[in-house]
Amino acid sequence: MTDAMTDLDEGHRAFANFRVLNGDDNQTEREQLFRNMARLFSFVSDRCDDEQVAQYDEVLCQLAELVELEARVHVAKLLAPLDRAPGTVVLKLANDDIEVARPLLEFSSVLSDDDLIDIIAKQSEGHRLAIASRAGLNERVGEAIVEHGEKASVVQLVRNSRAELDRATLEKLVERAAKDAEIAADLRGRADIDWKSLRGEIDEVAGKVLESLGEVERRFDPVAAGKVNTVVYNRIRNRAGFSAQEWKVAYNQVKGLADRKQLDDRALARFARFGYGHHAAAAMAVILSVSPEVVVKWLASQDYVAVTVALRAARLSPDLFEAIVATLPWRDLPSEADKSMVLSRFEALDSEDARNIFELWRAHSFRKRAMTEDRQTA
Repeated sequence: MTDAMTDLDEGHRAFANFRVLNGDDNQTEREQLFRNMARLFSFVSDRCDDEQVAQYDEVLCQLAELVELEARVHVAKLLAPLDRAPGTVVLKLANDDIEVARPLLEFSSVLSDDDLIDIIAKQSEGHRLAIASRAGLNERVGEAIVEHGEKASVVQLVRNSRAELDRATLEKLVERAAKDAEIAADLRGRADIDWKSLRGEIDEVAGKVLESLGEVERRFDPVAAGKVNTVVYNRIRNRAGFSAQEWKVAYNQVKGLADRKQLDDRALARFARFGYGHHAAAAMAVILSVSPEVVVKWLASQDYVAVTVALRAARLSPDLFEAIVATLPWRDLPSEADKSMVLSRFEALDSEDARNIFELWRAHSFRKRAMTEDRQTA
């Protein structure tokens, strides 16, 4: 028997054991089951289908309500580094006491920006401090930390060289720096900020504060003069071109949303509104139940027809479709003529016809895949 089969058999026994537990089971048994199930999932997470992940998610959530802090801390540490983890229990533990939440807030790629922003607004300064330490922190999350955070989380944000800071956030930070020497010193140390460009963008009050920081102007790197500032560059970069790393993170976050039954038109609208192209593409794959490789191929080949049929089959409104098409990480940015042409085709296509076309394509694709696998095993 293979290791994979052994792991899955153990998983089935674990679920069975949980079902036979009743009100008389003791605390030790519950905590041991909680730890063992999380440990097992960490071994087989890359081999679980969506239904199996949902089973783990449901059981772990129930057990999390019944166990003590130490067990929850242990499970959070097991789930934090996983690319694919059950979305509901991860979010539950991320909103737990900071001892439980910290590893997930610092490292879990399953938590979306919206999850983090909600935690920043509702949880403790300790939660905000952990989030401010994350690698590759999005500008929306940074803005929420500056809005809700106390000194410790704001200082950590400024010191996090991989945290993106947009103009509005920098403006607020400059104002805080006027009253806090530590924040001012850390802002001066941010080599990625084009202070000269910023001077011409921020409002008059913040501009005067910026002048009072003094050393900022002298620390400006003349080599950077004339270049677009980092935040604007990142925003442009994220609108076009496919990134394998961003896709991996986005796909697993979208899976987490689906676990919580929150992958809907509202989620798609947020992806479009904030320019989360890889998330929008991943949502297509999950909603339509197609392999991620297929969606990546559509984007790489600028296959507007496939995307139009697929999203019409998914019953998107024309407005949402238009926004998603403009947001997707195509190989090249669609021109205005391309976007106009795609929208007109979308509106002319009946949704039932699109669904029939898509299902025929899916059946044909599965047959081709099966034939290929048969030839390879022959």
